[in-house]
Amino acid sequence: MNSITTPGAGASLGTSQKMDPQKHRFLMKLSLIIAGGMFIDGFILGGIGLVMPALTEDLGLSGFWQGLIGSSALIGIFFGGPIGGYLADRFGRKPMFIFTLAIFMVGSVAQFFVMEPWQLFAVRVLMGVAIGADYAIGWPLLAEFSPARLRGKLLAFQEVIWFVGYLASYAVGYFMSTAITVDWRIILGMSTIPSVIVFLLRLGTPESPRWLISKGRVEESRAIAAQYMEDVDALEVANEKRGTTSFWRLFSPEYRKNTIFVCVYWATNITPYFAIGTFAPIVLEHLGIEDGLTGAFALNGLAVVGTLIAVFLIEHVGRRMLSIPPMWIATAALVIIGLFSHLSPIIVLTCFLVFALVNAISSALTGVYPGEIFPTEIRGAGVGLGTAFSRIGAAVGTFLLPLSMSSLGIEVTMLFAAAVCGLGAITAQFLAPETKGLTLAEASAPVGNKVPAGK
Repeated sequence: MNSITTPGAGASLGTSQKMDPQKHRFLMKLSLIIAGGMFIDGFILGGIGLVMPALTEDLGLSGFWQGLIGSSALIGIFFGGPIGGYLADRFGRKPMFIFTLAIFMVGSVAQFFVMEPWQLFAVRVLMGVAIGADYAIGWPLLAEFSPARLRGKLLAFQEVIWFVGYLASYAVGYFMSTAITVDWRIILGMSTIPSVIVFLLRLGTPESPRWLISKGRVEESRAIAAQYMEDVDALEVANEKRGTTSFWRLFSPEYRKNTIFVCVYWATNITPYFAIGTFAPIVLEHLGIEDGLTGAFALNGLAVVGTLIAVFLIEHVGRRMLSIPPMWIATAALVIIGLFSHLSPIIVLTCFLVFALVNAISSALTGVYPGEIFPTEIRGAGVGLGTAFSRIGAAVGTFLLPLSMSSLGIEVTMLFAAAVCGLGAITAQFLAPETKGLTLAEASAPVGNKVPAGK
């Protein structure tokens, strides 16, 4: 598919190579404004758990409505990911990059005015659609502008900001619900502020030169690549050949294995975290931790640390080392909680913190792999489909967790979460490719695994 196929060619882009200052500033700005969407996603998903007791009392929510509202944004992301990815592959990254934030702003403002459970559900589904589409647009755009030596770091950094947003929503919500008396609608509506800022910063973002090449717009592609990319990366873009933009190409023999890996690994990685994280104070209190809110802060704080570790290590130890061992450790931590939670709250809290740390490390790879292992013509669709599958699991987990705790007990619930993590670990062990040091053309070449399965 691509004319640049020499294995390891990306390694020539050594970490000592310096980018042109102007091009470096552009790449950093692009990374930050894409990260802004990730911050917003974490912010809206983290805040709902904190205000759940208040809105439950105010709106008289049943357990069914608690689960439905808790998973509402995830349901929206399920639809937004594939739709946004397809549209970005068909019509371009640039227009969709702006449109998704506009939709999100409308939803953020609408949260101030909800009066019924169904209204809050509908608004947050709409916001989820916008965020899901943003995943499938932002990550491909960043991957398509990034040099090989920085691509992993920049993509993994997006997950850092997601967890920062998740933690920030806890901090803001905690302050506004304890230090001062504020209605839960205002706490949720605070997402309006970052969405307006990110929207304004995104104005003027150039189109992806790789996408332009895929549509035969060669001269436009060359001009943008020359202005914003290093010479070696611009040459790689110029050598790309046009392929077919078809959603069903994800399931072709060339890319089927990559599609299965991304969908399963992403879903099994975040499902336990979303379920536990959304109801963290309640879960920890059920397990004997009296101050569940403080424990939830610690859990999310360690998640930020975990993603930072991944950012610093990814271009040194590779993708597989950060995707496989952490999943096995997370599985073991949840098994210990499920089997021995009755022994000591200290054991419970320690295992939860270990889970948060290692789960965040592997979560960083969910932001890296999807943008790397699909070609330009279906990169948005690949990221979007992975997003959808991940949110199916997250939405189901978030919806079922309170029901499972009440009917099966917290111990059995944690063992189910461990089984989900274990499935992800097995999937990564046998299907995760190694893309460290590869150009984007090499990483997305239809050659199957980059390393032997099971190694």
